Amino acid sequence: MNPIAILQHECNQGPGYLLSHLRSQGLDCEVFHAPRGQALPRWISDYSGLVVLGSNHSVNDDLPWIEAELGLLRQAVALDVPVLGHCFGAQLLARALGARVHRHAWPHIGWSRLWATPAGRERLGGQAQVTMFNWHHDSFEIPSGAQRILFGSHCLNKGFAHGRHLGLQSHLEVTEDSVRAWCAESREEIRQALAQGHGRTVQSEEELLRELPARTAELHRLARSVYGHWLRGLRQPLANHLHGGW
Repeated sequence: MNPIAILQHECNQGPGYLLSHLRSQGLDCEVFHAPRGQALPRWISDYSGLVVLGSNHSVNDDLPWIEAELGLLRQAVALDVPVLGHCFGAQLLARALGARVHRHAWPHIGWSRLWATPAGRERLGGQAQVTMFNWHHDSFEIPSGAQRILFGSHCLNKGFAHGRHLGLQSHLEVTEDSVRAWCAESREEIRQALAQGHGRTVQSEEELLRELPARTAELHRLARSVYGHWLRGLRQPLANHLHGGW
């Protein structure tokens, strides 16, 4: 099977648990850092799937690397190469599918309970409610032809599925180390959000780190279900497809 392409944007927002899971399944991957000037794949058909991670930027920022990644996602959609988007990645996937991404009414930072729609429960191991890690200021609209699979009290559109493609406005890939690094890097962002009265949707650093080992362990159990479902749709090499394998 061809490798999976992973688009990373920030040092502290790497593939984390996702990378561990891919390796445990014997799958190869290649990580690309377009914001640092690294060239993206020319042909996404050389890859079995495409993962897009989070970013401190908005997908609406006028930056060359964002436009380049958007073009790659549109190519993946056209060729039905499965895309998995985490937060910024989900928003970029929504744009690639023609949906609008806009500033949300409030930031959403922290651990929160989300609800799965009937269309989403198969991907979530049959669970109707899940706890996920969130860190975003923007929100996407559900693309035409897609199904909402997750929603929350503070943000209606937390996840969607469009054929083989999956967009999650949350983070399944974080580890204990990455959550601690995000908190250390973003103390001023958290302080300002709380000072602006967003205490209902933004957690303090103390709350973000509370019971962190247990929370990340639960998150990774959920991730195994979500990632496993997405991986079953990976694009097989053309030779296999011609012999009936897909």
